[in-house]
Amino acid sequence: MGFFSNILEKLGIGSADAASQPNTATDSPGVTPPPAPTPISQVDVVAQLEQRAAANPQKLNWRTSIVDLLKLLDIDSSYAARKELAAELNCPAEFMGDSAKMNVWLHKTVLARIAANGGNVPQELLD
Repeated sequence: MGFFSNILEKLGIGSADAASQPNTATDSPGVTPPPAPTPISQVDVVAQLEQRAAANPQKLNWRTSIVDLLKLLDIDSSYAARKELAAELNCPAEFMGDSAKMNVWLHKTVLARIAANGGNVPQELLD
């Protein structure tokens, strides 16, 4: 499992792969096909992260910091871990050598990818 998959898992955003797998058991005559999969509802990422932030003794600002976002999800936020995540998400090479630029890029990209995978992320955090 990749680093980003771990982020989605912590937020309760599951994979639709299982629903898209063919069901060969329904190819036999007389077998009733399973009901159509229900649409995936969006996960309220803001509510989850705000709740985690309120319960955390540290003052973490997940809205602007990739380090704080990872900490709230109980995921390794070390520089090495962030570099691994950046590489997985195809961070431009010119940002990889500058931790500040990499962190800004990573924060925006992670939020955008969460939104693309069913997370309800406000537009102002995606701009």
